[in-house]
Amino acid sequence: MTKPAVTKETGFRHFIAAASYSWAGFLRVLKEAAFRQELGFFFVSLVALALVGASAGEIVVAVLLFLGLFSMEAMNTAVEEVIDRISPEISIVGKHAKDLGSFAVTCMIAACCLYLGFVLGKHLFFG
Repeated sequence: MTKPAVTKETGFRHFIAAASYSWAGFLRVLKEAAFRQELGFFFVSLVALALVGASAGEIVVAVLLFLGLFSMEAMNTAVEEVIDRISPEISIVGKHAKDLGSFAVTCMIAACCLYLGFVLGKHLFFG
């Protein structure tokens, strides 16, 4: 009987394995300039929210939106890597897949900006 190429972990070992895969994914997406810029935007946004006296709830919503942005950026990077691996030549299908991933990231950036504009405006002009 042949041994499987990959052994599926269970229980606590599964948790540790999953955490290591997530950490590897974080390290991979950290190599992307766009992700580093989004991370910088996140930290600047947190400072701005703190400076205007945003509530804990407002800050939590901002963190959740940015986590959505980070996950969308990671998925966009994954799509780009798969497309580049499967179809290194330029194809319309590959272009569409990459464009759709980019659009998803742009939507999340817009959501973050709209929310930050709302909260900062509320505290600066009406607070």
